[in-house]
Amino acid sequence: MSDSANAGELIALALKRSGVSHLFTLNGGHIWPILTGAAEHGIRIVDVRHEQSAAFAAEGWAKVTRECGVAAVTAGPGVTNSISALAQAQAGDSPMFLIGGRAPEARWGMGSLQEMDHVAVVQSLTKKAVTLRSAEQSYPVAADCIRTALSRRTGPVFMDIPLDVFFGSDEIPEATEHLIADHGPLPDPDAIEKAARLVREAKRPAVMAGGSVWWAHAEEELKRLVEVAHLPLNVNGLARGVLPPGHPLFFPRARGPALGEADLILVIGVPLDFRLNWGQSPVFADDARLVFIDVDDLRKHKAPDVAIYGDLKASLAALAAAVETPERTEWLAHLREAEAAARARDTAMTSSDSSPVHPARLIAEVNRFGDPDAIYVGDGGDFVSFAGRLIERPKPGLWIDPGPFGCLGSGAAYAMAAKLAHPDRQVILLSGDGAFGFSAMEFDTMVRHRIPVVCVVGNNGIWALEKHPMESMLGMSVAADLAPRTRYDKVVEALGGYGEMVERPNQIRPALDRAFASGLPACINVICDPKAEYPRSSVLM
Repeated sequence: MSDSANAGELIALALKRSGVSHLFTLNGGHIWPILTGAAEHGIRIVDVRHEQSAAFAAEGWAKVTRECGVAAVTAGPGVTNSISALAQAQAGDSPMFLIGGRAPEARWGMGSLQEMDHVAVVQSLTKKAVTLRSAEQSYPVAADCIRTALSRRTGPVFMDIPLDVFFGSDEIPEATEHLIADHGPLPDPDAIEKAARLVREAKRPAVMAGGSVWWAHAEEELKRLVEVAHLPLNVNGLARGVLPPGHPLFFPRARGPALGEADLILVIGVPLDFRLNWGQSPVFADDARLVFIDVDDLRKHKAPDVAIYGDLKASLAALAAAVETPERTEWLAHLREAEAAARARDTAMTSSDSSPVHPARLIAEVNRFGDPDAIYVGDGGDFVSFAGRLIERPKPGLWIDPGPFGCLGSGAAYAMAAKLAHPDRQVILLSGDGAFGFSAMEFDTMVRHRIPVVCVVGNNGIWALEKHPMESMLGMSVAADLAPRTRYDKVVEALGGYGEMVERPNQIRPALDRAFASGLPACINVICDPKAEYPRSSVLM
């Protein structure tokens, strides 16, 4: 290695020393120095068919590994094509670093190819958005971007590099620094004691936990807290799997009574957004006392009795050490009865032998098929709502979906990232037929890079999340239909993968066996009942 390098290589070196192993990209002249630098330093380059997928793959890598995912895209449309992924990462706190090309500084304002001020566009969607102004700053600025993405409330960062700066050079720095993320302040002992007292006094406590627990690596601390204090747990997002299916304190199907009848709710690492009716009745009991434990006060728009903000892992550990209570037998028995009744009501859907296939039966079959450490990726509307309802995972990190921003088309990229991060595990992409159309060409990427993801398409020929509510509320639907029985399996087959169409429930498992046995990226295209409507209660607007 020479004593100096261009800015692209220096940025790649900063990424490598920060633990980055994969760079997701689509080739463009504005970013050649980062591509050659990544190749020089052994960072695997995964080139996709659309910049949105490069950025979504970076975000997916973050969701699966809790590392900072990195994508590099060319100037202008390369950056604008990536913006939905930045917005989704911001909404879900995903630590990702998007690197953009930029027209040369020496000709700025003269109308160079794809010239635009990216920073002005993306700054509201990122924790940090900067333009690199000199090659001398390339290494420290890149390293600081990674650190910023992983600190406090994790999230996306952006840096663009003018082409002439990209080709500038500087000395290669020694590897003297180690990336240390800032997790926030340690908890206030008085707040911990007050929260512990509320837990001890509560007759009907409940916990609602979310993705910040995953980002804080705090799943074991949360598990310890709910077990020592005998607290019924509900989760959403990336907190799924903190307790395994069947755990006596896990109540995914009794969320209504658990939160709606609680006298104390611990809101841990989760925003009070539309998924929880903004913390209002009937989801939260009007008179319930509230304890907030999170990185900060983002979307905590109700006054809590106690708020503990900062190092989430340390806060949960401290509270678990401060509180131990006897089991609340009557309260937990009431919730177990509600849980059992809700599960029983699903039996008619999950055991249906109808053709076209009921989506709940399809999800149940796929759930029974998957290995304990399989990673499921959801991408769709009603179809993925069924999956979220019925699929439970034994550990966190085994269920990935778009999160509260809800951007369709992220699934193929998420699944690629998951399989690259965990090549020995099954990765099953559950895609609505509408969502499949956003990124179907990424099966070409999977074939070229030998990434054998198996995609199960719930093909009902409609935009179900819109069609059913429109018909219910307006008495009609507009622009809510797709072509029936489209052969998405043939699309994947034509791109070099494995494809198969399924029309009956008893064909699902054999098709999955054949798809995985093929060793190829695969599509199982299941014809589903367009009349099957998800029993929705959340307000999706």
